[in-house]
Amino acid sequence: VKDSIPRPSTLLLGQVATRHNPLAVGALCFYFVVFVFVSVFIFRSSSGYGIGRRKSSSSSSSSRNRRVELKTKEAKSNISLNLNTSRLTFGFDPSKAKQLSWHPRVFLYEGFLSDEECDHLVSLAHDKLEKSLVRDNVTSSSSIHTGTRAIVTIVRDDIISEIEERISLWTFLPRENGEDMQILHYGVNESYEPHFDYYRDNSEVVSGENRIATILLYLSDVSHGGETVFPNSEVKNTQQKDETRSECAVTGYAVNIVKGNALLVFNLNLDATPDERSLHGSCKVLDGEKWIATKYIHVGAFSATNATKSLAASSDVECTDEDDNCPRWAAIGECQRNPVFMAGTPDYYGACRKSCHIC
Repeated sequence: VKDSIPRPSTLLLGQVATRHNPLAVGALCFYFVVFVFVSVFIFRSSSGYGIGRRKSSSSSSSSRNRRVELKTKEAKSNISLNLNTSRLTFGFDPSKAKQLSWHPRVFLYEGFLSDEECDHLVSLAHDKLEKSLVRDNVTSSSSIHTGTRAIVTIVRDDIISEIEERISLWTFLPRENGEDMQILHYGVNESYEPHFDYYRDNSEVVSGENRIATILLYLSDVSHGGETVFPNSEVKNTQQKDETRSECAVTGYAVNIVKGNALLVFNLNLDATPDERSLHGSCKVLDGEKWIATKYIHVGAFSATNATKSLAASSDVECTDEDDNCPRWAAIGECQRNPVFMAGTPDYYGACRKSCHIC
């Protein structure tokens, strides 16, 4: 009996297994192998080796390929989009526009035109400049404008067409609501007295309803003078008065003439009534010369043809041509292609009224 009681040393696992249950040897070996295999698998997976690494590498590679594929598709899409819209939106950034005043509503866009576009518009007008006869919508006077102007039809030139589209994008007003662009030139001591661009007399609204907005495109720098001034602006007393401004400029809120900039003036209030604070003028040019382009935009679609017909029916102005070339221009179709310059509008007496047979 004494010999049958195991000593402490015989309680070792291996010894007990070998002495009392030989089958346990196989079980122990099996569990040991499983333990080693699981340990190695966990180690390799957590360390990024073996199967785990291959899966991670494969997944990462697939993800990278997918991102490259998406970027390629996006780039192709952007190229296609740019090709379709670059002509319309080149250089257009609404964030460059800033509000100058709310009464009247006036906004300045710095760098709206490139130097090349400015020079192109000036070159188009050189051969068409005529002494400007502008009628004041209040007094019917034609002496308030002392510069020269040319009317440039929008259907002739791709660059003008692109500028027209850019104006429409900025103002959110349809292109068909605009009159043909007018190019104006001011020499030393020439000016445009303060005036309204909207029609105060409804009888003068011959097409497209009233003028809701005016765009002024500055095509040159002016050394001194020539500012656009708003005598009735609510912020006319907020500007510093110094020697850099002309005497005319200190009479209201003044905007300096900088080549490439554009000014948006709303002539009507939000309820479509005339805004009398939109009164504005062009100060005398004291040094250098001033080139600008003016674009009038109406509430509705504007038709120059209807405007000239209405003007002809109601006008008592003598029917004459102001240029010896009028008969030749009319013979080649200029009355239809360039009706504003040739036949005129309610506030611009056409250069070739007689040859266009509107009076």
